[in-house]
Formats: sequence, structure tokens, C-alpha cells
Amino acid sequence: MVELINKGVYLLDGKEIKMDAAGMPSKEEARENTIAYSILRSHDTTGEKGNKMRIKFDALISHDITYVGIIQTARASGLTKFPLPYAMTNCHNSLCAVGGTINEDDHVFGLSAAKKYGGIFVPTNQAVIHQYAREAMAKCGNMILGSDSHTRYGSLGNMGVGEGGGELVKQLLNNTWDINAPEVVLVWLEGTPRKGVGPHDVAISLVKATFENGFVKNKVLEFAGPGVKNLPIDFRNGIEVMTTETTCLTSIWCTDDEVKNYYTMHGRPEAYRELKPGKVAYYDSMIRIDLSKQECMIALPFHPSNAYTIRELQENPEEILRTVEADARKRFGDKIEIDLVSKIHNGKVVADQGIIAGCAGGTYDNLSAAAAILKGKSTGNDYFTMSAYPQSIPVYLATTRSGIAEELLEAGVAIKPAFCGPCFGAGDVPANNGFSIRHTTRNFPNREGSKPGAGQISFVSLMDARSIAATAANGGILTPATDVDYTDNHEGYKFDGAIYEKRVYNGYGHADGSLDLRYGPNIKDWPKMYAMQDNILVELAAVIHDPVTTTDELIPSGETSSYRSNPLKLSEFALSRRCPEYVGLSKRIQSEDLERRAGNCPAHVKEALAKVGADEKNTSFGSCVFANKPGDGSAREQAASCQKVLGGDANICYEYATKRYRSNCINWGIMPFTIAPDTPFDYEVGDMVFVPGIRQAVLDGKEEIDAKVITKSGVKDIHLFFQNLTKDEREILTDGCLMNYYANQNKK
Repeated sequence: MVELINKGVYLLDGKEIKMDAAGMPSKEEARENTIAYSILRSHDTTGEKGNKMRIKFDALISHDITYVGIIQTARASGLTKFPLPYAMTNCHNSLCAVGGTINEDDHVFGLSAAKKYGGIFVPTNQAVIHQYAREAMAKCGNMILGSDSHTRYGSLGNMGVGEGGGELVKQLLNNTWDINAPEVVLVWLEGTPRKGVGPHDVAISLVKATFENGFVKNKVLEFAGPGVKNLPIDFRNGIEVMTTETTCLTSIWCTDDEVKNYYTMHGRPEAYRELKPGKVAYYDSMIRIDLSKQECMIALPFHPSNAYTIRELQENPEEILRTVEADARKRFGDKIEIDLVSKIHNGKVVADQGIIAGCAGGTYDNLSAAAAILKGKSTGNDYFTMSAYPQSIPVYLATTRSGIAEELLEAGVAIKPAFCGPCFGAGDVPANNGFSIRHTTRNFPNREGSKPGAGQISFVSLMDARSIAATAANGGILTPATDVDYTDNHEGYKFDGAIYEKRVYNGYGHADGSLDLRYGPNIKDWPKMYAMQDNILVELAAVIHDPVTTTDELIPSGETSSYRSNPLKLSEFALSRRCPEYVGLSKRIQSEDLERRAGNCPAHVKEALAKVGADEKNTSFGSCVFANKPGDGSAREQAASCQKVLGGDANICYEYATKRYRSNCINWGIMPFTIAPDTPFDYEVGDMVFVPGIRQAVLDGKEEIDAKVITKSGVKDIHLFFQNLTKDEREILTDGCLMNYYANQNKK
């Protein structure tokens, strides 16, 4: 169904694929004829067709886990007004698991910021972040930067990029998003999906084919081919939002009458224009997807790429589920009792919970198909439960007018307001050892809200809404929707934006600097962060050898979201579900650095520096995390900022899972060191790494340096890399963080 072609191809007139370069223009010339490059170059402030791009976006969007920190950082860096449309949605902190008033305090702060700086404020439960962007902000040929990793609107002709908050701060301060000119991958769609196959089935297959091998990492996916016209907009949107899980940089689609009709229905016909590749376009590689061969899929814990067809799982359930159990035991050890195989009843896997939610699941078409499958049936009164979250009030309103909501409710499905909670552990947390099937974006370890440290574990698998509904109608037995006979007679989606006109505050272009920001007691400023000294000495506070470490492990989601506006409080949760000792160790290291700065250098720090002949007065001392491949998943900058708040000065790894996490580290002044793939890293927590002359090396544009590892058994050599840093990023690192960098710029 998914074929990877790891060689360059030419696309002629958007129709014919040519593998042979004979008679073709150079790949550099023809790459400029891709849709991706036509958009990127039009936003590149360098004005050159070079290998470096400095991008300015058309709009920004954030949710309530991230916008307070972004505004606080930008305010401390000299912000006076928003220079471009900036929408703040309230779809993550909508439920207050802990903390009294603090979530709503964040929302009041957000509205006051929209009034003061001229922003757009979308109140709680009106829409999840990406659906609001689709309905109200997307525009063909434009680019939107969001502080959420699933910022993807390419199916509507709008290139979306998810990054950490620091990159949005740069845009708010009229700076740029700096990237190397990316490779472009042609995603060629053919055929038509069978009835019962949905967007999540295609998306999961795409992620399975590309994630582990890094086939599209930091590249742009460009969707084209005869199969595009066979996909409704909601289907395209459902695939598009999941491209994040492939680790691609961003994605874009050719546009057609379906997209034109979408913008017309949303009252913005001027937002449409045709996007298609030029006469001869070059792609660095290609993915061919035959939609007609797509099966109904399930992505088992603990990643969207751990995928099988539902049929495969039901034919061999015990062997497959035991591999998941073994993975869980490897991750969590004896902290928990794991029992997933007990979900096999009479030879078939049975789920405990079904969820359709968020930017991927809660679309009108998904809910329509689910209602058609469940019409006249029941989810039952046993252990299986099911909930659906329409992704915006306009979608919810349309489901009530068309009878979809009625049919879901009659079947026993609980309908809940627009909210991202089930995607990150702040809603519908399953029971211990519960097995949940979800049309949401991720199924990372503990992302559903369980706490292994407290003896809890639950298992989330990703499935399409259609197969979730088929499963619900079959008593919880996993069932592909292609096995179900149903007819979806509901009318097509009709957008009614009246609720947005009544409830959304749109103050872009109407900043009132005389107004005050409204602070709650939990909203705190960032603590003081120090500039890099001549040398750095870091102590390993966490050593993680897992193949991949997600941002949800670096800073857990769920109830911790209530503390997103309090840097010190939030940092208490850093690595808490993976390395519980990390926070205490980091605090001890940080306090010892403060003693050093006060002239009372601790004896063991002096001893370490003496072993490498270094001076304590010009050597920074902080904590360090080693992980094989950190940063897969969320764009939340807190994964890096919490390390910095706790005194983190560096990360060491073989590679960073995503550009956005590496960018977050840089923006928070954490040196993003890497080591060569064949370098053994057999060091332990408590060992130290000394990097001499690092400040000058960074400023001089160097990309590698010799360092020393100080262990109990002696001093050893290690070679560190810090490649592909821009001039601005080098200054950010040596200044200590992005805020310090802007403060220093303002002094000049």
C-alpha cells in the first residue's frame, strides 16, 4: 500500500513521474518548481535561492499550555504589539485537574494580552487549536507557525509548522525562522479508499512506513497525484495533521475545487488559489500510496508507527500483545503489573474504551460515519465506554442539525465539548491496565494520563473513527469498519460561523498598550538565567538509553498542564515519569553552582576542575541530560525550559528526534551537543563532562570540540559536535537564552 522510492524523481505537468534525469533541468532548478519551494521562497527574507532560508510567517497560533510563556518571554524581550495575526485558543487547559483557579487565570491573562497587544482570543471549548486555524486562518500559499507540533494545514494549501514557543517569540519580535533549504518528498496518491477506510488508516500506514527509518525526517512532504481528488477535505485534513508523526518538517498539498468549495463555505473565497507543481518539478524521493489497497489499521502502544492491520492483530493476538507487554516491562520495570493479554476473549482482542477526539478525530465526516455505523445499535452497558469530541462549536452545531449527535447519543456515546484532553492525558484516562482505542494523534507512554510511578499503566492504540464505531457496535471486539455494512446518508458539512462572531475576540490591528495584563497568582516570570562562561562543566543528572525519548517523558502532560504558567512549579515534574531522581539531582547541582558564583565553590566541583586544570571562576557548572534520541513528539518548549529552570546547561545525544526540540534547547540556552554514532556512551549519573573554551568556539562558528569526561575511574576523552547553528543561535546560546539575547540586543 505504501511504497518508498529512495531516489530523485521528476514530475512533469503534475501528471507524469519520470525517474530518468536525461533531458531534465538540474535538480536544484527543478526543485524550485515544487509547491513547497514556491511557498517557502515567497516567505524567505533573504531574497536569494540559496541553501539558507530566513522565514517570516503570515500568522501565529498557540493554545493555553503555551501562550502564557510565549507572551511572558516576548514581553521581557521588548514586545509592544503583535505584528501579525496571533490566535490564542483555549483547548488544553480547559479542565482544571489541580490548582483551583489557575487554569482560568491563564485564560483571563490570554484575553488581556489579546486586548493589549492586538491578538485573537478563542474562548474555552469553542474549538481545538487546529480546527480554528483551518476554519478561520488558513489561506492558500500562506504559512502559519504554531506552538503545537500538529500545526499542519497543507491540505488547505497553507503550509503549517509546529515549533516551540521561542520561535513564535522571534516572529513577534520581527525576527525569522531559520532553516536549511529542505529536501522535498513527493507523496503520490493513487486510487480510492474502500468504504470503511478512513484518514487515520492511511496516516498510520504512512507513519509506519517512514518513522523508524527516518525517510522523511526534516523534509517537506508534497501530496499530489490522481488519488487526491478522491478524498474529501476532512479526509485530507486527517492525513495531513498526522504527518507530524513521520518527523517531517512540514507538508503541502495541491489544491482543487474541493479546497475552493471549502473556503467558499467558510465565507472566505478569497483565501483560495490553485496550487500545483510547475511544468517540471524535482523531488528528492517519493512515496507512492495506493489508497484502494488500504486496510483498516491499529497502532499499538507506544507509538503511532507500531502498526498492524486490525485483521493481522485479530489473527495473531497473543504473540503481538506479548511484544507490547515486553516493551512496557522494559520501559517501566517492576513499577507496574502489566496485563494486556487478558484483553483477548475467545481468541479476539476486546477494548475497554473508544475515543474520537481532537484535531485528527473530531471532524464532521468522522462523526458522521461513526453515527451511521452505530445507528440503531448500542455501545452496551458493560465495561466498554465511548466518547466523542466534535472539534469545534461549528462542527458540533452541524452534527446536531444533521441528526449525527442524536444518533451517537442514542447509541450510548457521550458527546463532550471541543477539547484536546484525551490527546495528552487530561481527560478520559483509562482504568489501570485498561485498553483504549482512539482516533487521536498519539499513543506515547503515559500520554493518556497513567502514572507508572504510582503503580498505574494503561494502553492506548490508535484507530480510525469508523473502526472504533464498528468495534463499539460489536461489543468492544476490535472490528475493521470494512467488515460492516452501513450507509452514511447524513448531509455534508455546512459551516456556520455565527458563534465565532459572537464569542471570539479579534483584536488584530487594534492593540491598546495602555491596558494592563491580568495576572493570576500562579503566573510567574522566568527566573534569572546566566550567560555561558568561557568553559562549561556539566554533571549528568539523567542517562537514558531508550531508543527514543519523547517530550512527554521529558515533561509529562496531563495534570501538569495546570502549572504551565509557573516555571518553577512546572519544573518539579521534569522527567518525573522516566527518571524520578532527576529533579532532586538537578536542584543540588544548581545550588552548588550558586555557591560557586558566590565564591564558595563546593569541594567536589573544585576537585573535578582540578583534574582538568580549569578555573572555577570562568567555568559554568550545570546539569546535563544524555539520551540516545530525545525530543520526539510535542513542540512544547517546556521540555527544554524546565531543564534550564533547573540549571541545565547541555544535552548530549546521538541525534535529536525533531528539529523543534533541538530549537527549544537552543532558545533556552542549552548546548545541543551530539556525539558520533559509533561513540560509546557508557557513563553514569554523577559523571561530569568538561568542555574547555566552548564560549569562544561557539562564537567563532566552530562545529565540534574535544572535551573530557570525569568519572570515578579517571578522566576520558570525548568528542562533541554542535553543528548547523546560525549566527543568532550561537549568540542565544552564549547569552544564556533567547530572553537574554533580546535584552542584550536592546542595549546595543
